[in-house]
Amino acid sequence: MTTDSAGRLQTARGCPFSPPEQHLRLLREQPVAKVTLPMGTNAWVAARHEDIRTILSDPRFTANRRHPNSPRLFDRPESPETKSALPKMMLEMDPPEHGPVRRAVVGEFTLRRIAALRPRIQQIVDEHIDAMLDGPRPADLVRDFALPVPSLVICELLGVPYDDHDFFQIHSAQLLNRRASEQERQHSILELAVYIDKLIAAKELEPTDDLLGRQIAKQRESGQEDRPSLISMAFLLLIAGHETTANMISLGTYLLLERHPEAVTALRDQPDKIDNLVEELLRYFTIAEFAMARVALEDVELSGTVIPAGSGVLMLANAGNRDPEVFEDGESFDLDRGSRNHLAFGYGIHQCLGQNLARVELEIVFATLFRRIPDLRLAVPADQLTFKEEAAVYGMHELPVTW
Repeated sequence: MTTDSAGRLQTARGCPFSPPEQHLRLLREQPVAKVTLPMGTNAWVAARHEDIRTILSDPRFTANRRHPNSPRLFDRPESPETKSALPKMMLEMDPPEHGPVRRAVVGEFTLRRIAALRPRIQQIVDEHIDAMLDGPRPADLVRDFALPVPSLVICELLGVPYDDHDFFQIHSAQLLNRRASEQERQHSILELAVYIDKLIAAKELEPTDDLLGRQIAKQRESGQEDRPSLISMAFLLLIAGHETTANMISLGTYLLLERHPEAVTALRDQPDKIDNLVEELLRYFTIAEFAMARVALEDVELSGTVIPAGSGVLMLANAGNRDPEVFEDGESFDLDRGSRNHLAFGYGIHQCLGQNLARVELEIVFATLFRRIPDLRLAVPADQLTFKEEAAVYGMHELPVTW
């Protein structure tokens, strides 16, 4: 069967702790539905956990975001200049193209490799908490902690000078801003691509022991030097490596302070609950809700509804992460849930490459923050806080705190 349009897709959250009400209604009543996107084009959405996992692992759907029917929430720069400066990224590739590109870098994100980074991540977290404690109050947790910690981690991992972090934070925020014009986003793509190209060129002349340096060495050993592929990989990791984690830190802190101080107490009394805390925060917020987009290559039936060939599909992962068939009382935050089968990192061959790094960062951040500043609290009424409703990755603009 097919279905009538469910209307214009809502993208703003009425409550900072919940998906748009429309998404939850679709989950209950119309889990596969046709919608009108903010730009006026049509696409399909899937809200059930099972359907989302099917789409993400089914070869009848392409991940190619350059497909003309790939669903868009905002104008996407399509100029020849932009395409030339930024080659296709691995998240846009299908098999067999995708496999070799991912395998080339996946070794940088193994559990063993990330475990070796723990001492340095801990040091970075402690240094920024020291600076907060020594600085004026109130502090802005976003500016002073949530943004700089993951930015410094990803800079050191990739081999990017941290002195340049303001540059890439400004441009990555522009790229993820749904209100930015196509020209503004194109400008940011070109600026970042040129910056990364120059960085790689410098590392080709003077090898460095970091992710980019090691990738350059591997390409030379294989006789297959490919700077464009390094540019697209670095571009993806640089943006994804700090935006998502930074927003999870601020949102998670806000939720715990405002709604669940008992979870903070439980964490202090039972530090081994930190894994549960991180997984539940990831599931509960699903901040990159609209990151997963596909195009159906043939007619596909899901939940009794046929998605026609050529149709763009968005996955409402935030709704899927509250699917009652998978998560009991999924709309509630539950520290004891401990579930890792959420969709915050996607699913299938495109599952987030940096998920091990993100988990370790969040574990260290939350365990250390509430241990070292046990009386941390909001410095302004909750209704004065503002959220990134305009961004493709949900988060907070600032979070004033004191102690």
